[in-house]
Amino acid sequence: MTFLGNIFFGNTMQTWLIALCAVFVTFLSLILIQKIITRHLSGPAKCTGTPIDDLLRAVFSQTKIFFLFIVSIYIGSNFLVLPLNILKIWNKLVFVVVIIQIAFWVGSGINFIISVNVKKRKADDAASATTISVLGFISKLLLWSIALLLMLDNLGVNITSLIAGLGIGGIAVALAAQNILGDLFASLSIVIDKPFVIGDFIVVDQLKGTVEHIGLKTTRLRSLGGEQLIFSNNDLLKSRIQNFKRMVERRIVFSFGVTYQTPPEKLPLINDMIREIVRKQQQVRFDRVHFKEYGESALNFEVVYFVKSQDYNLYMDIQQEINLEMFRRFQEAAIEFAYPARTFFIQHEGHSS
Repeated sequence: MTFLGNIFFGNTMQTWLIALCAVFVTFLSLILIQKIITRHLSGPAKCTGTPIDDLLRAVFSQTKIFFLFIVSIYIGSNFLVLPLNILKIWNKLVFVVVIIQIAFWVGSGINFIISVNVKKRKADDAASATTISVLGFISKLLLWSIALLLMLDNLGVNITSLIAGLGIGGIAVALAAQNILGDLFASLSIVIDKPFVIGDFIVVDQLKGTVEHIGLKTTRLRSLGGEQLIFSNNDLLKSRIQNFKRMVERRIVFSFGVTYQTPPEKLPLINDMIREIVRKQQQVRFDRVHFKEYGESALNFEVVYFVKSQDYNLYMDIQQEINLEMFRRFQEAAIEFAYPARTFFIQHEGHSS
């Protein structure tokens, strides 16, 4: 008997060599096919920019080497005669690998769809972008949960008993992780109810900043000073939140004072002067101006107007124009701004000689 005719684990050496060659050729062919498909998808995608090409390229790029290797071995094993028990285990292993690879493909597709939609909506509809991100995470979590259950079922695990056990265990875990679950449900509440979205400028108690990220446990703000503020989602929803991004109009109240030496006939002129200055500004709705009170060292006036925008820089530009014009007009009218001052009257008593 020749060497190729020797029996090894129920198959001749010739059969083993044929199977090995089949594995080698199949593996190289699959790698070559993957590279050709990826290169083909990359070419048209750069020219046409079609999302289908980008999606297919993203999906195929997640093809794992171990999957191609297992597929190659599976094809080569068809040349062999294997014992029933080994064949049964081998088929289960191949099924598990296929399920894992499919999960990678589907997960990659979900990631691509989420990233495209988030980029598209982030500028125009930040609320939708946040919702899509959270729904994407839930979708991937559900995907891998289904994949795990299919693998366990294929391996002979009683899924019904497992799910029942997980239900009891889930209660224990929920009790032990109340804070984490509270933050998770709070993040879902933020996504669904949308008290704020990415890009909104909010004030939480004494802290303020622009919303940068809404995660499953925390929400992150970028403060005016540049540092990052991190809030627990659960604690955040328990706080009083002011959302300045959704402000339609900005109500402005400012006060000023003039000296007590101001002639009485000029006091009514101050109201007319302020009314004219404020109404002259763009994107402003004048409300009122009043001689409010007698202060300790000034006759105090109060002015109220509305800026028809939530833009803080626009408000400051308008207020600056008002202040400059007031300063000029008051100088022309010889009206003096008051400043903190006290006048002391000293009485001298006469002495008789």
